[in-house]
Amino acid sequence: MVFVSKAARASSTAMTTGQDSRLAIASVEGFMARIVLRGIACAAVLIGALGLENSAHAQAGLGTWVRQAGPQAPGQITMTVEACCDGGRRLTYQLGDTGHVMIVESPFDGREVPVLLDGKPSGETMAIKRLDDHHTFTVLRMNGKEFGTSKASLSPDGKTITVENDFIASLGGNPAGKRTEVWVRK
Repeated sequence: MVFVSKAARASSTAMTTGQDSRLAIASVEGFMARIVLRGIACAAVLIGALGLENSAHAQAGLGTWVRQAGPQAPGQITMTVEACCDGGRRLTYQLGDTGHVMIVESPFDGREVPVLLDGKPSGETMAIKRLDDHHTFTVLRMNGKEFGTSKASLSPDGKTITVENDFIASLGGNPAGKRTEVWVRK
């Protein structure tokens, strides 16, 4: 039978708890980075594609959209698009079953705007530029460093958005490279 002093048990518990805390923090940070990256692609493409200037099409992008899950875009994300920002858009993303919410408000003029995750700045920004009624181009940055671009195209019938993402740097465990996403009006 081995006897362990109270002090040794307390020290061991404190070390384990400290290690657990660090592991939990690292795990949450990695998880949040993956969520941010997924949302980035969604927001960048959709914000631009949905910000139509033509008054006949001004309402075309408003409403609720669902990203189609696939090998390049796993998980479900729902986006609600509302008018804001003097002709821009407010995008509110429900990130699957995680309970996390991502919000981007952009005037669609190429200015960098913050990406909020659960109401707090995430370190990510987007510079979204409307090219025409159906196309946008977005530059994505994390903590001031560019990590990708997105091109969005709204279909002529206004029912789908195709987003071509080109990530030049890996982020949150997601590799650099090109990915395509398709969003469908709900």
